[in-house]
Amino acid sequence: MSTLHDGWTLRATAGPVPEDLLDTAVPATVPGSVHTDLLDAGLIGDPYAEANETALTWMHDTDWRLSRTLHLDAAAPDEHVDLVFEGLDTVATVRLGEVELGRTANMHRSYRFDVRALADGTDRELAVDLTSATRYALAERDRLGARPAAYSAPFNYVRKMACSFGWDWGPDLRTAGIWRPVRVERWRTARLARVRPLVTVDPDGTGRVEVRVDLELSGLTAPVALTVQVEVGGQVQQARVDPGVEEAVLVARVPDAPLWWPVGYGTQPLVPLTVTVTGPDGELGRWTRRIGFRTVELDTADDEHGTAFVLRVNGRPVFVKGVNWIPDDHLLTRITRERLARRFDQALGAHINLLRVWGGGIYESGDFYELADERGLLVWQDFLLACAAYPEEEPLADELEAEARENVARLMPHPSLVLWNGGNENVWGHEDWGWKDDLAGRTWGGAYAHDLLRRVVAEVDPTRPYSDNSPYSPRRAPEQVHPNDPDHGTHHQWEVWNRVDYRAYRDEVPRFCSELGFQGPPTWRTLAESVHAVDGRPLEQVDDPKDDPVWLVHQKAEDGNGKLDRGMAPHLGVPADFTDWLWAGQLNQARAVRYAVEHYRSWWPRTAGAVVWQLNDCWPVTSWAAIDGAGRPKPLWFALRAAYAPRALSFVERDGALVLAVVNDTDEPWRGRLAVNRQRLDGTPLADEVVEVEVGARQVHLQPVAAHIASLADPSDEVVVADLDGLGAVHTAVEDIDLHLDPAAVVSHVEAAPDGYRVLVHARSLVRDLMLHVDRVDPQGSVDGGLLTLPAGADAVLHVRCAPLADPQALTRAPVLRTANDLRAVRQAARRADPAAVPVAP
Repeated sequence: MSTLHDGWTLRATAGPVPEDLLDTAVPATVPGSVHTDLLDAGLIGDPYAEANETALTWMHDTDWRLSRTLHLDAAAPDEHVDLVFEGLDTVATVRLGEVELGRTANMHRSYRFDVRALADGTDRELAVDLTSATRYALAERDRLGARPAAYSAPFNYVRKMACSFGWDWGPDLRTAGIWRPVRVERWRTARLARVRPLVTVDPDGTGRVEVRVDLELSGLTAPVALTVQVEVGGQVQQARVDPGVEEAVLVARVPDAPLWWPVGYGTQPLVPLTVTVTGPDGELGRWTRRIGFRTVELDTADDEHGTAFVLRVNGRPVFVKGVNWIPDDHLLTRITRERLARRFDQALGAHINLLRVWGGGIYESGDFYELADERGLLVWQDFLLACAAYPEEEPLADELEAEARENVARLMPHPSLVLWNGGNENVWGHEDWGWKDDLAGRTWGGAYAHDLLRRVVAEVDPTRPYSDNSPYSPRRAPEQVHPNDPDHGTHHQWEVWNRVDYRAYRDEVPRFCSELGFQGPPTWRTLAESVHAVDGRPLEQVDDPKDDPVWLVHQKAEDGNGKLDRGMAPHLGVPADFTDWLWAGQLNQARAVRYAVEHYRSWWPRTAGAVVWQLNDCWPVTSWAAIDGAGRPKPLWFALRAAYAPRALSFVERDGALVLAVVNDTDEPWRGRLAVNRQRLDGTPLADEVVEVEVGARQVHLQPVAAHIASLADPSDEVVVADLDGLGAVHTAVEDIDLHLDPAAVVSHVEAAPDGYRVLVHARSLVRDLMLHVDRVDPQGSVDGGLLTLPAGADAVLHVRCAPLADPQALTRAPVLRTANDLRAVRQAARRADPAAVPVAP
């Protein structure tokens, strides 16, 4: 086997090509994309910077040729020679010399071409002609008839990453290229065409590995008997494969198999599994992966509340502390294993235990699932259908089935993969978004969700559960139960953000919320690196930066700025100054999501999980992400870390009364003295009580707050404070705009530390959501805590890792050190300047 990653060149062949690219050949990187090749050659600007995205729309309609010389030594009489492309993006014609090998229109599957007849020692041009996916998809739309979708681009007519056509958080680049490895394979007699390990655990703890092997026979020589061997966990099984037979099934049993657990539930032992095929002349092929022994079930039983949606691993129910995952870079070939490892470690740092690979992206690389296996991160994998009606006619139907079968088999070894899902918001869209009238009886993808994909999973990998869609009400037709009914199965909560205030999160108790989210701007440094005003100045130096054309290129949501302003107005006000507005937008995002997650966790086991939209960004943009496009955590990341903590306290309501939710998502009981008190913002005590609490493993205890504590005589100047084993929670009865927060409540100073600085803070009065924006002083800086709320008299220490600073005191003042308190000073100043502004507490 030899890779073909060197010696490629790229040339435009048709379309609206700029003059400086006409008849120009540039070196090409494989795997890669046209965008990265032109960027490396200095022929286009960074698509992520400024308004360059809009300057590159000509690439949507351009055709390209990637080519190199290929020399194939003459094939032996009994030798096969195959050319294998693991991924072509997307509409391609592959030629070797004058021979057309094949045509492709699916970036989500691999292609294998027999080139034995051309293996004769002659140099030939290997050419991949890439046709505009836009033009192809529009032609298919004309042929099949229009189908409704969330966006006008024809992404639902071609098997290409949907968000390549843009999304409400991503750029519209419409990439093209050889995006996964390409190689030549030579083989004799037989090869391992597909290996499918079905890994389960028997009730007595014996690991069972049923290995289903598909062989491709050469056909160039007389059939011979073969031997397939499986080795796993010290066990070896062999099977004879009679001449002419192309499949084998072997079962290996591993006594007392080490169980693989999700993070937070146990360890993640991975066991090598090796499959070999041998013939009379020796070994013909070898396949090795690491597997994990575990069972997974999806409980969707009916109960008194509706229909459950509970993941069980090794028989134990898991509260899903999840996030949605999008491709970590829109230019996919820049996503390295190291980059994924950083992102996964950030997820673990926020106590996340599940990543949902969203249906508008890709089936991720092997690195992605291997890293999840190693870290115990569960993976929910969507099939790649999102927010649109999809034709069920050919060739789309066959292509979807081919990619599904290939990727289900490819991902089977990974214990982290616990759920296949038939798409994102397709069933909901058909029911609720006016699609039925637009479709006028045309196909829309229902057969994919309810039949084809379910059947593929059952046939290829029956060890894993399947859900028809997200959201989805199991076993209910839409006319019986709405697919987004919070009482049944999975639920997407998008009324919040789009139409109502985030306090509405607590108006429902979903069984499993697989999407919720709130927008917030990226970190300041990420903006400063990539987004300036149209005249080149920093955004904070221009009037109305939120209306600047460049800013709006990086704010994709419909009425995004308006929703941000309306979302923060009842809580924090809407600062006029851009620096203050950035902080308020980030803070409001963090608070909104934490408010929802704490509510959902308080309802365990009725509510069995939350999957926040979204963990990551693929470029610099205002979005729902907790980690921005440069990999920097936003305040939301710190909010998730608190809301998803293994042990957590939060104030919630039951039947109109204030209670404390004491959440224990560990395997040990939590016992301690819970101190609850009512005090003024300056710390003056007003009422208190101490109670002994005991919370069982993986349980939630609701502790009523005594009436004399919960009833605030002066809500603008009083809070309820709780503490249990050093974990705290603070309840206010009014929003910040009506709370008498002291803008000068923080006393802080800085000490040098071996790898940066220690920032010591003291609260003279209640401090809400203290955050150090260390990116403002060091692009690589980090801090070990954020969004700290400190009752009066409390102290905290933050460890900042950064390069030596000329002015370390910058860490103690705005715009680095920010709190919700200082936004009150902003409101007061605005009130003085304009008495008609939003009222604030005096």
